[in-house]
Amino acid sequence: MCGRFSLFEDINSLKGQFQFEFPEGIDARYNIAPGQDILTVVDQGEGRVGTRMRWGLIPFWADDEKIGYRMINARAETVDEKASFQQALKQRRCLILADGFYEWKKEGKQKQPFRFGLKNKKPFAFAGLWESWNKGGRSITSCTIITTKPNEVTEKVHDRMPVILPENRIGMWLDRSIDNTDELKKLLVPYEAGEMESYAVSTEINSAKNEGKELIAPLNSL
Repeated sequence: MCGRFSLFEDINSLKGQFQFEFPEGIDARYNIAPGQDILTVVDQGEGRVGTRMRWGLIPFWADDEKIGYRMINARAETVDEKASFQQALKQRRCLILADGFYEWKKEGKQKQPFRFGLKNKKPFAFAGLWESWNKGGRSITSCTIITTKPNEVTEKVHDRMPVILPENRIGMWLDRSIDNTDELKKLLVPYEAGEMESYAVSTEINSAKNEGKELIAPLNSL
Protein backbone atom coordinates (compact mmCIF):
# COMPACT_ATOMS: atom_id res chain seq x y z
CA MET A 1 0.00 0.00 0.00
CA CYS A 2 0.95 3.65 -0.10
CA GLY A 3 0.14 5.29 3.22
CA ARG A 4 2.37 8.38 3.34
CA PHE A 5 3.98 10.73 0.83
CA SER A 6 5.43 14.20 0.50
CA LEU A 7 5.04 17.25 -1.70
CA PHE A 8 7.20 20.30 -1.05
CA GLU A 9 7.93 21.49 -4.61
CA ASP A 10 7.06 25.12 -5.41
CA ILE A 11 3.56 25.43 -6.86
CA ASN A 12 4.74 27.38 -9.90
CA SER A 13 7.24 24.66 -10.72
CA LEU A 14 4.49 22.04 -10.41
CA LYS A 15 2.18 24.02 -12.69
CA GLY A 16 4.91 24.27 -15.28
CA GLN A 17 5.78 20.58 -15.16
CA PHE A 18 2.23 19.21 -15.18
CA GLN A 19 0.56 22.02 -17.17
CA PHE A 20 -2.39 22.88 -14.92
CA GLU A 21 -4.07 25.98 -13.55
CA PHE A 22 -4.31 26.56 -9.80
CA PRO A 23 -4.88 30.01 -8.28
CA GLU A 24 -3.69 29.15 -4.78
CA GLY A 25 -0.41 28.35 -3.09
CA ILE A 26 0.40 25.17 -1.19
CA ASP A 27 2.33 24.49 1.98
CA ALA A 28 5.42 22.30 1.86
CA ARG A 29 4.42 18.89 3.25
CA TYR A 30 6.86 16.14 4.21
CA ASN A 31 4.46 13.70 5.86
CA ILE A 32 1.07 13.65 4.13
CA ALA A 33 -1.32 11.15 5.72
CA PRO A 34 -4.74 9.65 4.89
CA GLY A 35 -7.71 11.86 5.66
CA GLN A 36 -5.83 15.05 4.81
CA ASP A 37 -6.51 17.35 1.86
CA ILE A 38 -4.02 16.89 -0.98
CA LEU A 39 -3.27 18.49 -4.34
CA THR A 40 -4.69 16.69 -7.36
CA VAL A 41 -5.00 17.50 -11.06
CA VAL A 42 -8.05 16.76 -13.21
CA ASP A 43 -9.13 17.55 -16.75
CA GLN A 44 -12.87 17.90 -17.28
CA GLY A 45 -12.46 18.74 -20.94
CA GLU A 46 -11.43 22.37 -20.61
CA GLY A 47 -7.80 21.92 -19.64
CA ARG A 48 -6.03 20.67 -16.55
CA VAL A 49 -6.87 22.26 -13.22
CA GLY A 50 -5.56 21.68 -9.73
CA THR A 51 -7.98 20.95 -6.93
CA ARG A 52 -7.82 19.90 -3.31
CA MET A 53 -9.32 16.53 -2.39
CA ARG A 54 -9.43 14.43 0.75
CA TRP A 55 -7.15 11.40 0.61
CA GLY A 56 -9.33 8.31 1.08
CA LEU A 57 -12.07 7.76 -1.49
CA ILE A 58 -15.66 7.89 -0.24
CA PRO A 59 -18.00 6.10 -2.70
CA PHE A 60 -21.03 8.17 -3.63
CA TRP A 61 -23.30 5.47 -2.19
CA ALA A 62 -21.57 5.27 1.20
CA ASP A 63 -23.56 6.12 4.32
CA ASP A 64 -20.54 7.13 6.39
CA GLU A 65 -17.60 9.22 5.25
CA LYS A 66 -15.26 7.23 7.53
CA ILE A 67 -15.18 4.49 4.89
CA GLY A 68 -12.61 6.67 3.13
CA TYR A 69 -9.92 5.65 5.63
CA ARG A 70 -10.19 2.11 4.26
CA MET A 71 -9.94 3.29 0.66
CA ILE A 72 -6.72 5.25 0.50
CA ASN A 73 -5.50 2.78 -2.15
CA ALA A 74 -7.07 0.82 -5.02
CA ARG A 75 -5.38 -2.28 -6.42
CA ALA A 76 -4.59 -2.00 -10.13
CA GLU A 77 -5.36 -5.67 -10.71
CA THR A 78 -8.99 -5.38 -9.53
CA VAL A 79 -9.78 -1.67 -9.84
CA ASP A 80 -12.23 -2.34 -12.69
CA GLU A 81 -14.07 -5.02 -10.68
CA LYS A 82 -14.72 -3.24 -7.37
CA ALA A 83 -17.99 -1.34 -7.01
CA SER A 84 -16.18 1.48 -5.22
CA PHE A 85 -13.87 2.17 -8.15
CA GLN A 86 -15.48 0.88 -11.39
CA GLN A 87 -17.15 4.08 -12.53
CA ALA A 88 -14.38 6.31 -11.27
CA LEU A 89 -11.89 4.39 -13.43
CA LYS A 90 -13.99 5.17 -16.50
CA GLN A 91 -15.01 8.73 -15.70
CA ARG A 92 -13.11 10.27 -12.76
CA ARG A 93 -9.36 9.86 -13.04
CA CYS A 94 -6.84 12.28 -11.58
CA LEU A 95 -3.18 12.90 -10.87
CA ILE A 96 -2.00 12.98 -7.28
CA LEU A 97 1.22 14.98 -7.17
CA ALA A 98 4.16 13.93 -4.99
CA ASP A 99 7.93 14.10 -4.80
CA GLY A 100 8.44 11.07 -2.57
CA PHE A 101 6.61 8.32 -0.71
CA TYR A 102 7.29 6.07 2.26
CA GLU A 103 7.06 2.35 2.95
CA TRP A 104 8.02 0.31 6.01
CA LYS A 105 10.21 -2.79 6.16
CA LYS A 106 9.88 -5.19 9.05
CA GLU A 107 13.24 -5.77 10.71
CA GLY A 108 12.80 -8.09 13.68
CA LYS A 109 10.18 -6.53 15.93
CA GLN A 110 10.71 -3.11 14.42
CA LYS A 111 9.53 -1.46 11.21
CA GLN A 112 12.08 0.70 9.44
CA PRO A 113 10.66 3.46 7.19
CA PHE A 114 12.16 4.05 3.75
CA ARG A 115 11.69 6.98 1.42
CA PHE A 116 11.30 6.44 -2.34
CA GLY A 117 11.64 8.99 -5.11
CA LEU A 118 13.12 9.65 -8.52
CA LYS A 119 16.87 9.86 -9.00
CA ASN A 120 16.46 13.17 -10.80
CA LYS A 121 14.64 14.57 -7.71
CA LYS A 122 11.70 15.73 -9.84
CA PRO A 123 8.09 15.54 -8.63
CA PHE A 124 5.87 12.87 -10.18
CA ALA A 125 2.21 11.92 -10.50
CA PHE A 126 0.46 8.97 -8.92
CA ALA A 127 -2.47 7.52 -10.86
CA GLY A 128 -5.56 8.43 -8.86
CA LEU A 129 -9.34 8.16 -8.91
CA TRP A 130 -11.78 10.63 -7.39
CA GLU A 131 -15.39 10.74 -6.26
CA SER A 132 -17.95 13.26 -5.00
CA TRP A 133 -19.96 12.35 -1.89
CA ASN A 134 -23.02 14.22 -0.65
CA LYS A 135 -24.91 13.15 2.42
CA GLY A 136 -26.67 14.90 5.29
CA GLY A 137 -25.79 18.33 4.03
CA ARG A 138 -22.08 17.48 3.73
CA SER A 139 -20.19 17.44 0.44
CA ILE A 140 -16.71 15.91 0.13
CA THR A 141 -14.52 15.35 -2.91
CA SER A 142 -12.11 12.52 -2.20
CA CYS A 143 -9.53 10.40 -3.99
CA THR A 144 -7.47 7.20 -3.87
CA ILE A 145 -3.99 6.21 -5.07
CA ILE A 146 -3.79 3.15 -7.32
CA THR A 147 -1.13 0.60 -6.38
CA THR A 148 0.53 -2.19 -8.35
CA LYS A 149 3.16 -4.89 -7.90
CA PRO A 150 6.60 -3.63 -6.85
CA ASN A 151 9.60 -2.98 -9.07
CA GLU A 152 13.15 -4.05 -8.22
CA VAL A 153 13.65 -1.02 -5.95
CA THR A 154 10.46 -1.17 -3.92
CA GLU A 155 10.26 -4.96 -3.60
CA LYS A 156 13.19 -4.87 -1.18
CA VAL A 157 10.91 -3.12 1.29
CA HIS A 158 7.27 -3.82 0.35
CA ASP A 159 5.16 -6.03 -1.90
CA ARG A 160 3.20 -3.11 -3.41
CA MET A 161 4.02 0.31 -4.81
CA PRO A 162 1.94 3.27 -6.00
CA VAL A 163 1.45 3.62 -9.75
CA ILE A 164 3.69 6.46 -10.93
CA LEU A 165 2.68 7.66 -14.39
CA PRO A 166 5.49 8.46 -16.86
CA GLU A 167 4.99 11.95 -18.23
CA ASN A 168 4.15 10.61 -21.70
CA ARG A 169 1.19 8.66 -20.27
CA ILE A 170 -0.35 11.41 -18.17
CA GLY A 171 -2.40 12.80 -21.06
CA MET A 172 -4.05 9.46 -21.73
CA TRP A 173 -4.82 8.93 -18.04
CA LEU A 174 -6.60 12.29 -17.82
CA ASP A 175 -8.41 11.98 -21.17
CA ARG A 176 -12.10 11.53 -20.30
CA SER A 177 -12.90 10.35 -23.81
CA ILE A 178 -11.03 7.13 -23.02
CA ASP A 179 -13.15 4.70 -21.02
CA ASN A 180 -11.82 1.34 -22.20
CA THR A 181 -10.75 -0.24 -18.93
CA ASP A 182 -8.44 -2.75 -20.63
CA GLU A 183 -6.50 0.09 -22.23
CA LEU A 184 -6.44 2.12 -19.02
CA LYS A 185 -5.17 -0.80 -16.98
CA LYS A 186 -2.18 -1.09 -19.31
CA LEU A 187 -0.97 2.17 -17.74
CA LEU A 188 -1.11 0.75 -14.21
CA VAL A 189 2.30 -0.91 -14.13
CA PRO A 190 5.43 -0.57 -11.96
CA TYR A 191 7.60 2.45 -12.68
CA GLU A 192 11.02 1.95 -14.25
CA ALA A 193 13.24 0.83 -11.37
CA GLY A 194 16.39 2.32 -12.88
CA GLU A 195 14.95 5.81 -12.47
CA MET A 196 14.16 5.41 -8.77
CA GLU A 197 16.10 5.53 -5.52
CA SER A 198 15.38 4.75 -1.87
CA TYR A 199 16.96 5.20 1.55
CA ALA A 200 16.08 4.70 5.20
CA VAL A 201 14.66 7.64 7.16
CA SER A 202 13.92 8.36 10.81
CA THR A 203 11.00 6.66 12.54
CA GLU A 204 9.77 10.19 13.27
CA ILE A 205 7.86 9.77 10.01
CA ASN A 206 5.68 7.17 11.77
CA SER A 207 3.58 9.84 13.45
CA ALA A 208 1.36 11.92 11.20
CA LYS A 209 1.75 14.74 13.74
CA ASN A 210 5.38 15.19 12.73
CA GLU A 211 6.31 17.56 9.90
CA GLY A 212 9.47 19.19 8.60
CA LYS A 213 12.34 18.84 6.18
CA GLU A 214 14.31 16.70 8.63
CA LEU A 215 11.87 13.85 7.97
CA ILE A 216 13.30 13.26 4.47
CA ALA A 217 16.95 13.20 5.56
CA PRO A 218 18.75 9.87 5.03
CA LEU A 219 19.01 7.99 8.31
CA ASN A 220 22.81 7.71 8.11
CA SER A 221 23.13 11.48 7.89
CA LEU A 222 21.10 12.26 11.03
